Amino acid sequence: MADDLKKAYRTIMGDSFPSRMEISFVEADSRTTLVYEKVTWEIEGERRGLRYGENPGQEAALYKLINGNLTLGDVKTIAPGRHLVSDAELLQFGKHPGKINLTDADNALNILRFLPAERPAAAVMKHNNPSGVALGGTLEEAYTKADLADHIAAFGGCIALNQPVDRATAEAIAEQYAEVVVAPEFEENTVQVLSARKNLRIMRIAAMERLQTYSAERFVDFKSLIDGSVIAQLSFLPQTRSADDFLPAEVTYKGTSYRVDRLPTRGEIEDMLFGWMVEAGVSSNSVLYAKDRVTVGIGAGEQDRVGVAVIARDKAYRNMGERLAYTRHGTSYRFLDPEVKAAIDAEVATDHGGLKGAVMVSDAFFPFRDGVDVGLQEGVTAVIQPGGSLRDHEVIQAVNEAGAAMVFTGQRSFKH
Repeated sequence: MADDLKKAYRTIMGDSFPSRMEISFVEADSRTTLVYEKVTWEIEGERRGLRYGENPGQEAALYKLINGNLTLGDVKTIAPGRHLVSDAELLQFGKHPGKINLTDADNALNILRFLPAERPAAAVMKHNNPSGVALGGTLEEAYTKADLADHIAAFGGCIALNQPVDRATAEAIAEQYAEVVVAPEFEENTVQVLSARKNLRIMRIAAMERLQTYSAERFVDFKSLIDGSVIAQLSFLPQTRSADDFLPAEVTYKGTSYRVDRLPTRGEIEDMLFGWMVEAGVSSNSVLYAKDRVTVGIGAGEQDRVGVAVIARDKAYRNMGERLAYTRHGTSYRFLDPEVKAAIDAEVATDHGGLKGAVMVSDAFFPFRDGVDVGLQEGVTAVIQPGGSLRDHEVIQAVNEAGAAMVFTGQRSFKH
């Protein structure tokens, strides 16, 4: 039975999906049709599509947009031919990509497109959420920081890099177990270094060199219901891209004005903007912490806001302990001797899991102050959130009591 289960994950399914698909938008005598073509790759002498969908046994197909220009209201959606993941070149097919491999890569690009092109950046993804995102002075530094941001969750993840992979970065990746690595280019001999991992899917996406040109592009996001119906929505774009877009955290409640006393420092502003861009790729409800342009702890997909703030906090503690164990002792925290664990635990506790001096990012407002208190009690010094709660005044009071800074974005960043 166990062998049969293992075989299921190695199975490459065929699919019954046709080679082309069309979706028409019709209003009175007007019709706009989006035309899609199924994507396949040359793998071991055969043309093959996706390995399977979310699970073995689920047929799936990837289609890329090849024709049709759609305008909805005053929004012109992305034009045909601007392909990213759908045009990935498989330099090594590894275990052959399935749906989750591609959606992880796509959401990584969704985050990286909002980060500065001139800074090396890395996003490590797992189950369509980032486990770690970082900027660095070099690509190797950015990758290493993103990996160590949550070294446990990064195992078997998808790595996306915004610049061509150099040898140092390739060697760092090859030391870890990953499912996918995506980049705009791979420098000489780097594919050979990475191919030591035989099951690694190595994808070159040339258009990533122009990834920031996609930062204003919108598309139609389709969600199917169990009765076969479809909800269509325009894709989300964060409006807060610079400090000029920040809204002051101030409200009036029952005739009394409340305002955050302290303005954020330059470093806090950079971390808030970085965190808000990462937040666009995290499943809701979400709270994350970031420091020095690296994620410290990410809470995703939780039902309540205080709960997800706690999850992100607890992950920050675990992540720091694991990071110290790996960088100092070359192994996981769980394999350390008790006295070594005790020393690491004491250091993690002193630094509050790396949260002292970090910023707190929330994809929606705090309905009560207990959510923001979770971060403030750990030494968070700045908060960025949409604002708009009936109890914003209580949240402002909490921030002032802690001597922290806070800004509003005026825009919720839900992702489901």
